Amino acid sequence: MSGAHSRRKGQQFERELVHRFRQAMPEAVIKRGLQYRSGKEVPDVELPCFWLEAKHHHRVSVRAALEQARKTAPQGRWPLAVCKDDHKPALVAMELEDFLKLVAEWWRGVQS
Repeated sequence: MSGAHSRRKGQQFERELVHRFRQAMPEAVIKRGLQYRSGKEVPDVELPCFWLEAKHHHRVSVRAALEQARKTAPQGRWPLAVCKDDHKPALVAMELEDFLKLVAEWWRGVQS
């Protein structure tokens, strides 16, 4: 697969994620990150509270994607990896401690 094809596949996946997150969070500002960057300045998809790293390959290393998100996420943003292997459903990965904090915030909102 050519580099151009891989980039187009990744860009299409990022656009799909923007659309899906906008459906889930209609009032939030959600957009793709800057297109010409080193990967450290902005996430692949800009979301409130998350630092999203998107990967779509033949076979994605979920741990590597999450590690990239973790290393680049600023304080106060949850590192999140959304990974998709070819012809498979997308997966979401985050560290357990971050996930438990998210669940706790959600639970407090449900109980209010």
